[in-house]
Amino acid sequence: MTVTDRQRGDAPSGLHIDAVSKVYGRGRGALLALDDVSLSVRPGEFVCLLGASGCGKSTLLSLVAGLDAVTRGSVDTGGGRVSLMFQEPALFPWLTVAGNVEIALRMRGVDRAERRRRATDLLETVRLDGFGAKRPHELSGGMRQRVALARSLAQESDLLLMDEPFGALDAMTRDILHDEVERIWRERDLTVLFVTHNVREAVRLGDRVILLSSRPGRVIEDYPVHLDRPRRIDAPEVAELAGKITERLRAEVSRHAR
Repeated sequence: MTVTDRQRGDAPSGLHIDAVSKVYGRGRGALLALDDVSLSVRPGEFVCLLGASGCGKSTLLSLVAGLDAVTRGSVDTGGGRVSLMFQEPALFPWLTVAGNVEIALRMRGVDRAERRRRATDLLETVRLDGFGAKRPHELSGGMRQRVALARSLAQESDLLLMDEPFGALDAMTRDILHDEVERIWRERDLTVLFVTHNVREAVRLGDRVILLSSRPGRVIEDYPVHLDRPRRIDAPEVAELAGKITERLRAEVSRHAR
């Protein structure tokens, strides 16, 4: 019934979720969202979490991030700092782009001069150098998501949780951001747990694809992705594995609908 975060300085050991269940409410109105979920993510691994709407994917991320409490089981973040990137950029409209990135640094007690320097470096990392003085409304959807990614990276996390961050973007912008996330993941040696509805996106990005059942969410399949990087979302080998996963997902959704 715990979320464990060991002292910084210990060697990060990835993410370990052990027999986690989450129940909302009590009595007859209780809703079992997750049931006995166990999975591990190795340090430096990119794992995609896939499933039908309402299967508990976002709930699981909230539990890992410590935004909600597990009902049963345990979550161990292995001593690493955790950050969460939401579906929407959730930028503060009254702050500049740099100011939105700096706010994560301010919360960590970083002094003003160092905040400005790091924000500049992070905006360069997400290829937004020169946009620090802009306001969020002046940016495209894809650019706002880059700012949100920079803000997540400002937390210097070892474990990055991403909750369908590209779902609302057009196909070309999403494809470009796939390349950017993969590049940053490699350069920073991050561990990533990435939630998506898009099967091809999961195969395009993941070292593994974990499939959850319909509510209550349970792990029903674990697909290793043995494809060379970099990958293209429309590559035949990506489409082949995505088709296999889609058939399994379709069978699960059909089972639940009966």
